[in-house]
Amino acid sequence: MILISHRGNIDGKKPHLENHPDYINEALNLGYDVEVDVWFVDGKFMLGHDEPLHETDYKFLMNEKLWCHAKSLDALFEMKKYAIHYFWHEEDTIALTSKNYVWAYPGKQPIKGSIAVLPERDNDNVLLCKGICSDYIKRYQ
Repeated sequence: MILISHRGNIDGKKPHLENHPDYINEALNLGYDVEVDVWFVDGKFMLGHDEPLHETDYKFLMNEKLWCHAKSLDALFEMKKYAIHYFWHEEDTIALTSKNYVWAYPGKQPIKGSIAVLPERDNDNVLLCKGICSDYIKRYQ
């Protein structure tokens, strides 16, 4: 089972820390994969959920344990130039990541072999999933 920290969270939401490179690295150092929100603004990669807040670079985003959620089309097309694992979705039932994983919108489980996103929100059945992305990923160990 692939365990993916949502924006760096492992044991609950911490909006003031989410998507900060140091917070992401903490989750990575604990052995989790991490979903991050990526923007591309004025020629720079930026991290942040609702807006671009933290500058980063393509080398950071190329970490094989990152799942990069493109928050803009500019970000998607720029990430496509590198060996970055990325995806785009809004409220689609599923999205296919650049590494061919099925990323399932919250509340849409069970989908065999998918990544269940925030299953705690809708009490999703995750037994058939390949992975879980959660703010409470520590609970799924």
